[in-house]
Amino acid sequence: MGQLVGGKWSTENVLVQHDDKGLYFKRDSVFRERISSEAQSGFPAEFPAEPGRYHLYCAVACPWAHRATLMRTLKRLEPFVTLTNTFQEPDGQGWSFGKEGHIVPGTDRRVRWLHELYTIADPACTTRVTVPTLWDAKTRRVVNNESSEIIRMFNTAFFGIARPSPDYYPEALRPEIDATNALVLKGVNNAVNGCGYSISQEAYDSSVNILFGTLGGLEERLSKQRYLCGDVETEADWRLFPSLVRFDPCYYVGYKCNLRRLDEYPNLSNYLRELYQTPGIADVCDVAGMKRGVFSKAGPVGSNGIIPVGPTVDYSRPHDRDRLVRRN
Repeated sequence: MGQLVGGKWSTENVLVQHDDKGLYFKRDSVFRERISSEAQSGFPAEFPAEPGRYHLYCAVACPWAHRATLMRTLKRLEPFVTLTNTFQEPDGQGWSFGKEGHIVPGTDRRVRWLHELYTIADPACTTRVTVPTLWDAKTRRVVNNESSEIIRMFNTAFFGIARPSPDYYPEALRPEIDATNALVLKGVNNAVNGCGYSISQEAYDSSVNILFGTLGGLEERLSKQRYLCGDVETEADWRLFPSLVRFDPCYYVGYKCNLRRLDEYPNLSNYLRELYQTPGIADVCDVAGMKRGVFSKAGPVGSNGIIPVGPTVDYSRPHDRDRLVRRN
């Protein structure tokens, strides 16, 4: 996959994503502004929370983008933040809108590639082009392309505008949520990518050990409590969810994470089904689309384009997580 270098698309490996041992790493995002309200910032916000102003670019295949799609649903932001899913084309220029293209909100410009929005915002930028990307139609700028920051702003920025919804980053649990996020980022999110993208046996072996060690620890944690940080769902649960829902259909085969299926972990698999059965979530979990994105010829793991038929996973079957509800 290429990148923008000085505002021009390049297929040369300029922004490398492997260390000297062959281990894959994810580069930091470039656009890091935030949507906020005047009440949050204490002064007029550069990107105020307003209906119809912001547009979210995602991709069904991408777990990092899935975080943002999930939080948009959980926080009931569909009327306020519009959504377009992109995809990869063989020999294309990164994330694509297809041959018919896409009219960039706030402009009359039709583009085919997501990187064209980046150069509208910054004509000389040098960066990987990633999803999720959050666009401001009013200023015609990219606000943010860091998923962890997008979901955090979605949690609070539209308070008082959108319908009431839970706070997924409550103040009392923030230290535990932050620690759990760090654990999941290293031990699951990045470890899965390490299994799938690393280019040496040493790097792959290290990633496999980290991944399944972390899954074992999470299985033990969820044997004692209903959610990752206690009795309520938090941001930490929804940051883990995209990796879990993809694990058996995509990662077990495509990313060589084949020591065990997730279905072999009773607590993790029941926990996954409970989250999946949250109202609205199944509608933004296109598992067949995830598989098409991973195993297509333009996918991230070098597949020949043949999509495996299995394994069959029924996320709608009953779960047992009610057994961990505290009784007064």
